[in-house]
Amino acid sequence: MRAAALAFAFALLAFAPPAQAQSARTIKVIVPSTAGGGADTLARLLGDQVARKQGQTVVIENRPGAGNTIGTEFVARAAPDGNTVLVTTPEFVINAHLRKLNYDPLTSFEPICYLVKSPQLIVVHPSSPYRTLTDFLNAARAKPGELTIASAGPASSPHIAIEAIKHASGADISFVPYQGSTPAVNALLGGHITAAMASYPNLAELMTSGKLRAIATASATRIAPMSDVPTVAESGFKDFEADIWFGLVAPAKTPGDVLTQLAEWFTAALKDPEVAPKLAAQGLFPVGACGTALSAFTTKQYQDYGRAIRDAGIKAQ
Repeated sequence: MRAAALAFAFALLAFAPPAQAQSARTIKVIVPSTAGGGADTLARLLGDQVARKQGQTVVIENRPGAGNTIGTEFVARAAPDGNTVLVTTPEFVINAHLRKLNYDPLTSFEPICYLVKSPQLIVVHPSSPYRTLTDFLNAARAKPGELTIASAGPASSPHIAIEAIKHASGADISFVPYQGSTPAVNALLGGHITAAMASYPNLAELMTSGKLRAIATASATRIAPMSDVPTVAESGFKDFEADIWFGLVAPAKTPGDVLTQLAEWFTAALKDPEVAPKLAAQGLFPVGACGTALSAFTTKQYQDYGRAIRDAGIKAQ
């Protein structure tokens, strides 16, 4: 009787579908900055989509501090099993030129995908006489040190982009750092500075309402919502590009098949019709370049930021 019962049980198992738990796992997405920022918003939006559509458990964990290095080092030390991944931003490569790190952004991680980008723009007050970046730079050369430009900083992505433009143009413009993009933009609205650089989400509504005017975008190409605004590259600075970007990486030695699966899941989330309008509302533009494409991009960003930091003599604060 017992033998018959066991045989029946094994027969049931043989024809039963595989259990969900066999393929599902918990993926921890580490955001190395505080909740509510662009990286956090993106991680939660895509993480929710991957969880719902792929049947995985996705946990978003914020580990801010030390210029994003605390969360980044945590992932560098994590097991290379694909269960812990990191959302990267320009600080991922910037920090390597300014701080002593216990990881290397180019060798301590495996690339998954370049997810999205958010353009940075140079803006002026609508009453400003400067209609183009060339106008602004010419005026700065004519009046050394008198014109001002602000951003979050110092040693932030927009600050480094500003310094790169100053170095390439030879224009003497006074940089004014603020504790974030919002106070920098408010200073411009109040007429306290000549220009500012900030990301598209911080500026979109103000530009649409005519409270600010864009004179250049730091993207490699013009952005669809503002196709009449030329790029910095078109203004005479060949190959210039300084977007705010968001990637996804895993610890070094994570198996290739695991990386491929993660790339497929997160790019599928990017392409989902439910996600597109939510990304657009946040000023995030999908890229979805995975694997070696992200690796090549990260290497170039590392080199470009390093050169700009050295040229400007920027030091860690």
